Amino acid sequence: MKDVLERFLFEKAPVRGELVKLDATYKEVLARHNYPLVLQSRLGELMAAGALLSAMLKFDGTLVMQMHGTGALQLLVVEVTSQNTLRATARWDADKIGSFDEQTSVAELLGRGRFMITIDPTVGEAYQGVVGMEVGQSVAQIIEHYMTHSEQLDTRLWLACDNGIAAGMMLQKMPAQDDLENTWEHLVTLADTVKNEELLELEPRETLYRLFHEDSARVFDPATPRFACTCSRERVGGMIKLMERHEVDEVLAERGHVHVVCDFCGKEYTFDPVDIGVLYSGTDSAGSETLQ
Repeated sequence: MKDVLERFLFEKAPVRGELVKLDATYKEVLARHNYPLVLQSRLGELMAAGALLSAMLKFDGTLVMQMHGTGALQLLVVEVTSQNTLRATARWDADKIGSFDEQTSVAELLGRGRFMITIDPTVGEAYQGVVGMEVGQSVAQIIEHYMTHSEQLDTRLWLACDNGIAAGMMLQKMPAQDDLENTWEHLVTLADTVKNEELLELEPRETLYRLFHEDSARVFDPATPRFACTCSRERVGGMIKLMERHEVDEVLAERGHVHVVCDFCGKEYTFDPVDIGVLYSGTDSAGSETLQ
């Protein structure tokens, strides 16, 4: 089964939509950490939602979706680039997470939480929106609430995750378009009949045909999402430089080096005292090598 994202547009209604299925991409994320089962599902749902939302945006850059909380789940992050690459990670309290089952909503896992979307274009200023969340809300409901109240766009999502596959569908009213309310309601009613098994097991175009074959849906060329991490030694070095020099020196004195592991892909970066000196001096260390 291939990872695929399908975009479609209704020719007789101001509504657009997408279907996504993540197989290898989702499995790559799961392979990086030993996520508890309850987090695997929520992470997969947010990945599918991120792919769907990112494809609606016409820009070069990165869409970052974050859920922060004070409960068993502390952080859930998905990043999607305009090149259709995804990466994701989570942080949790190991002592608390075991008391929840796989059906627990993400809002219950987070406790007192908030949802953030950051749009970071390659050129121009970044934009960030934040909303709170209510107990019992699912990933889909949290994002729907955000899109309706922060972006003033009627949006509905259907998300599913099981057996190493994450999938989803989204419908959205076109901005600045007149609409007959019953047209939107008609399409949402049809979409509400979709089963998780259809999203997970069928090819997206087959699902689209089953739901909307009488509603003139025009399909565009599919995209192929894939896992990729944007970490690099240069970026990690930049992160270290944000720390006070005396804090870094304390780590060097204790350990002899600064060791950083990427939360997203698990790649390890080591900076010895010479590397740190180069970082803080502002000297370009390209082409240099670390002395052993």
